[in-house]
Order: sequence, then structure tokens, then C-alpha cells
Amino acid sequence: MPIVAQSTETTDWVSRFADEVIEESERRAPGAVTSVATAPVVVVASGLSPSGPIHLGNLREVMTPHLVADEIRRRGYEVRHLISWDDYDRYRKVPNGVDGVDASWAEHIGRPLTAVPAPKGSAHASWAEHFKAAMVDALAELGVEFDGISQTAQYTSGVYREQILHAMKHRGEIDAILDQYRTKKAPGKKPQQSQKPVDDAEVEAAEGSGAAGEDDGSSGSAGYFPYKPFCGGCGKDLTTVTAYDDDSTELTYTCTACGFSETVLLSEFNRGKLVWKVDWPMRWAYEGVVFEPSGVDHSSPGSSFQVGGQIVGSIFGGKQPIGPMYAFVGISGMAKMSSSKGGVPTPSDALKIMEPQILRWLYARRRPNQSFKIAFDQEIQRLYDEWDKLDAKVADGSALPADVAAHSRAVRTAGGELPRTARALPYRTLASVADITAGAEDQTLRILSELDPADPLVSLDEVRPRLDKAEAWINTQVPADQRTVVRDEPDSELIKSLDEQGRQSLRLLVDGLADNWSLDGLSHLVYGVPKVQAGFSADATPKELPAEIKVAQRTFFALLYVLLVGRDTGPRLPTLLLAVGQERVRALLGE
Repeated sequence: MPIVAQSTETTDWVSRFADEVIEESERRAPGAVTSVATAPVVVVASGLSPSGPIHLGNLREVMTPHLVADEIRRRGYEVRHLISWDDYDRYRKVPNGVDGVDASWAEHIGRPLTAVPAPKGSAHASWAEHFKAAMVDALAELGVEFDGISQTAQYTSGVYREQILHAMKHRGEIDAILDQYRTKKAPGKKPQQSQKPVDDAEVEAAEGSGAAGEDDGSSGSAGYFPYKPFCGGCGKDLTTVTAYDDDSTELTYTCTACGFSETVLLSEFNRGKLVWKVDWPMRWAYEGVVFEPSGVDHSSPGSSFQVGGQIVGSIFGGKQPIGPMYAFVGISGMAKMSSSKGGVPTPSDALKIMEPQILRWLYARRRPNQSFKIAFDQEIQRLYDEWDKLDAKVADGSALPADVAAHSRAVRTAGGELPRTARALPYRTLASVADITAGAEDQTLRILSELDPADPLVSLDEVRPRLDKAEAWINTQVPADQRTVVRDEPDSELIKSLDEQGRQSLRLLVDGLADNWSLDGLSHLVYGVPKVQAGFSADATPKELPAEIKVAQRTFFALLYVLLVGRDTGPRLPTLLLAVGQERVRALLGE
């Protein structure tokens, strides 16, 4: 009897897709499945084009199938997560903002990404390898297990030869399928923005024609051809097939860029590729892909996913994968991302400032059709606070089932736990200390060891890598005018100008430093001074206090900030006081 796919987690979106993928995989092998051990290998897929920095929007293309594949592995199945590196795409244009690249790279437009030089100073052999390497490193840190396939290697070694010849033989049928959608395109309608790494050559063709969707091949006096050679003269894909014979596989093409022309036997020729709308469904059939997500643009008629669904069955005898359309991923304060533009954050950029568990969590807790933002600004502190609260709730058993599932997918894979910070002090505290100490490890250890005198920190290794991420955030994402610089000398004029209440507030604070020198103690002290001045107990709760106490507290806090750092805002005061140190606080407050 076929096994029944049951989730080992709560029924979050990942578990539901895992159920569907297992059922679909078994449906494709009727009668063969009696247990997990006899189930077919489940194949899920992603596609990435290393045409430039692979950004955090592209990461959703990987994380969605990764999370589903990992859930299936947890249930005991064998899973293969393919990442097709679309490095045989053509180099479409010179991206902005890439270090080591200038206008001279325009001469390579039209060549495969693996035939374009890497940016100056790179240790890698080609453009494709340069941008692929950063993503590979990031995926390793994120715990993503995958089987990478270079499409350059696949095409140039002849792996797809039979599929290419088959597509050419059935080019009339392919053309007829595509023609159903060509006639429905709205004149002048621009293509939707995509995060799906489609073939860059087709994107350019679509943009040039103003037609919706990607280019689907070349047509001319010799007819339609779903195959485009790279020129033997200049290496570019600005070629036109002028003749083809099915029996001999003799193919003739000319290059509009350099004028080169040649006749080759396609049965032996390996310097070219199928156009994207044929290439993608060919790969589905060749690899037996069961699950692959795609960008929201592929839900429209005539899109690669929709057309591919017809081509994969009628031409290649395969089946279209199941999979969701995924929404855009944004950055706090930034618009939608495009890897053709410089300056867009990549997974490597995010992992410099946040632990891999946090980044995994962001993708796991939202359904693929829900858009979300990744914070590179002050919001990252709130994000970490939210994560730490969830971590505590999971530990004490009070978290909701869906939150437990997302947390589990963030902290571990089927292969085990991801490395994590042993002592997870608040990110905002670590960032504040890193800001004040400018990376001085002795001062950082002194301050952090005083946060909790009952359980002092012994080594900075206890708070790594979170400390390193917080330091990187301070150094790379916080503008210079927002950095904290402690005064060298007290503001004597301001202190002299204070009225009796102002001077008394400073005395109360200074008098209580020694007895309250810990994070909790100083929090109690700075909030308690205005209460005591108003005639209440320092332990009085907000419900016991008049509303004006909050105003008095804000006024007191602003005074302390000005006297300590020269502006009326800054890091949380308890952390700031610890960082400055008792003696220096006394001096700056005029005591």
C-alpha cells in the first residue's frame, strides 16, 4: 500500500507543500511505493543566473524548495535539491555599481557568462564564477544542501544533445504552442518585473520588442528555430539560423555582429542553447523535477511557466512541477530589487549583520506568496528582540505551533543544528557596546562582563558570532553622524545652568551608581530618579504614577544624553552608562 504523507511538524506552509510533493512524487511512480525506503528520489529545483550580484530576492528561489526538501528529508525520504546555475545565459549588459567593472565590459555583451572576464581583482576565472562563489558560501552558512549544475557544462559537454535535436525536429509543434500566446499579447505592454532568473537573452529581446514575456526563439525566411548558436567568430549569440536539415542535422547560421557564418552538424555541435521557454521545460523532463517555485510574473498567460507546462508534456513527455508563485522580498527603505542594478543587498551582505538562523526564519515564517522586508536599518534591533522572545517561548513551551515550526526550520536542518551563539545577549546591547568601544575587545569584555555581575561573561567567544554581526552592522550600516562618541570633557556651562531639580537628578543618579552597577540595576536607577524626585517610590509601577512622570523621564534622559554624548538621543542609557564606566560618568556629570 502507498504510504501516507504525514507531517512531523504542525501544518505550516512548509509541511503542506511537503505533503503535496510526496504525493505527487508517488503519483508519478504508481504501484512502486510501499514504504519510505522504496519511494522515488524526490527532485526539487531552483534556478539562479550569476549575471550579477545574486540578491536576497533570488534567495527566495532557493529557500522555498530548500525548506520543503528539508521537511521531506526529516520524514526519511531521499531528496535531491537541484540548483541550476544559468551560467550559459548571455551577458546582457554592464551592471551598475559593481567594483572592478567599467564600460569596457560592454564588448562582452552577447557572450556566455562563463566567457566574460571576472571583475578586476577577482580570484575567479569568469564573471559567472565570481558571482556564483559568493552565493555558494552564503548557502553553506545557511545550511542549504544542494546539487549544483552548471548549464555551461551541461550544454558544452553534449548532455542535452538528444533533447536539442528532438526540439529542433518538433520545432513546428513548439512554434504552434507559442503562437497561441503571441496573438494574445497586448500591444505596447511592458513585461512584468521578475525575480525569476530567466535567460538574459530572452529578457533583452522582450524588452526590445515591448512584448509581454520572454523571447521564444528566432523566426525568419528559414522558419522557426528554438535553438541559438554562439558565434564561432566573436563568441556572441547575435546569430540567425538560416538553414537546418532534420536528417543530417546540418545547421547553417550567420552572425549579425561580426558577419561570421558556418555550417555545422548539430549532432556534434555543442556551442549553443535552447531558448528559455523551451530550455526550462526540457530540464523539468530531463531531471524529473517535482517541485519548483517561480516568480509572480509567471502566473500570467504566455509566461515561461505557463507555456512550459504545455511544452514539457507534448514535446518532451514530462510533467510540469508543482510549486507556488513567490512574492517579492524588499529591504527596509528600498524599492524592489534587481540584480542588474548595483548596490542591492545579497545573502552575503545580510549574513555579515545577522546570524543564519535569523535569515532562515525570515523566509520560513512567511508563506511564499507573502512579501516581506529584510532590515538593514535600525529595524534589525527590533527583529532580534522578536527572535529572542520567540526563542524563550519555544524553550518554555508557550509558543504557538506555527511559530514553533518556523523556529525549528530556522535553527536546524535534517542534518542537525546550525552553529549558534552560546550566550545570546540582546543584539541592541551588543551593537551599542560595539558603537561605543569602536571594536576594542578589552573594553567590550569589561562592559559585557558587568551586565550581570551574578553571571559575568568570561570570554567574548561566548557571545560570538552575534557580537561580530552587531559590530559589522554598526560599522557598515549606521551613518557616521549617528555613531556614538562619548564626550572627552564635561559640559560645564550646561551643568552650571541647571536649576536645583536638574542638579538633584544628577546627584541621585551618581549616588546610586555603585549599588546598581549592572544592566538591570541601572535600568531601575535611571527610570527611578524622576519617580523619587516626584515623591514616589523608585519601585512604583506605571499604573501608580501620573502621566507627567513619563515627561519627566524623557527630559531626564535627554539631559543625560547631552552630558554624555553631546546629543539628546543615543544607545539605551543603562548600556551607555556601563560602557562609559563609573568614574568617567561621574566626571562627565560634574561630580
